[in-house]
Amino acid sequence: MTRTALIYHPIYLLHGAFGHPEKKERLTTILDKIQSEKLDVDFITPKPATVTQVATIHGRRYIDQVKAICEHGGGHLDVDTILSESSYDAALMAAGGALTAVDAVMGDYGSAFALVRPPGHHALPNRGMGFCIFNNIAIAAKHAQARGLEKVLIVDWDVHHGNGTNDIFYSDPGVLYFSTHQYPHYPGTGRADEVGEDDAQGFTVNVPLPSGTADAGYLIAYREILLPIALEFKPDIVLVSAGQDPHKDDPLGGMRLTCAGFGAVAGVVKEIASTCCRGRLAASLEGGYNLQAQAEAVVAEIRAFGGEVPQIRGTDPVVAGRIEEVKKIQSSYWSCFS
Repeated sequence: MTRTALIYHPIYLLHGAFGHPEKKERLTTILDKIQSEKLDVDFITPKPATVTQVATIHGRRYIDQVKAICEHGGGHLDVDTILSESSYDAALMAAGGALTAVDAVMGDYGSAFALVRPPGHHALPNRGMGFCIFNNIAIAAKHAQARGLEKVLIVDWDVHHGNGTNDIFYSDPGVLYFSTHQYPHYPGTGRADEVGEDDAQGFTVNVPLPSGTADAGYLIAYREILLPIALEFKPDIVLVSAGQDPHKDDPLGGMRLTCAGFGAVAGVVKEIASTCCRGRLAASLEGGYNLQAQAEAVVAEIRAFGGEVPQIRGTDPVVAGRIEEVKKIQSSYWSCFS
């Protein structure tokens, strides 16, 4: 296995509110599982993202709003997104964790996984939502470009569509955004015909999957849609919004992915990074709300990043039909489908 860096800071445990599904135990359970599995990893302590780095994605007024709410003891960004006194600092550190993951794979590590909270892929430039405050993966993409990596691939396998990341890069041909997600489901976006705009048409690839999609269906999407498009795009780095809520035991999703399925999907992403960009692969934690299932899925992904990829067999006729629909839509933009 190639060595993986894990990025973590204890301030992540201070964000949030009692009884909320996006709770600190999501991280402590992952850490306990990694320790018990004796994975060959190195832990790296991140530095917080600067306001200037966050402002590459988010408006200054919104950043100041988050800070002010936290300074006054906390509050709500929306009905689902709760701020505590420490949430602003935790959110800066979560973005910093994603930046540190990018730096790690531009250095000595074969892959990196930022074990952060709060998550980020729903966050819009001027609005937090869906448990997300700052869009960690989007800030990391801008950081990678600032470091000279012009073409960024973002892969999002969270059960919920990453509407924030989708919108942020919708007209940016330097970022290819690929998402598999349960549809229809929160937040209601991510149709297959949402493909980008202006000079970036085709650089948004949404694969809406029906409830109940299992390992074989997911792997079809990654092998038949993501892999050929990514090889044609030739990214300089691969970033992952790693949500474990497509797991069959997750209470907030309706998918049937197993830990082996997560490992197989992660293996496809690792194959892309190894082929296109000298293995540069950096993941950042998004959703996942069954504590044990999430921890086991993360371990499977880390193993896959290091080369231990499970073999998945079987077909899914329903998903195969959906894949053909996506291919037809994307054939206008990618020669691999023409």
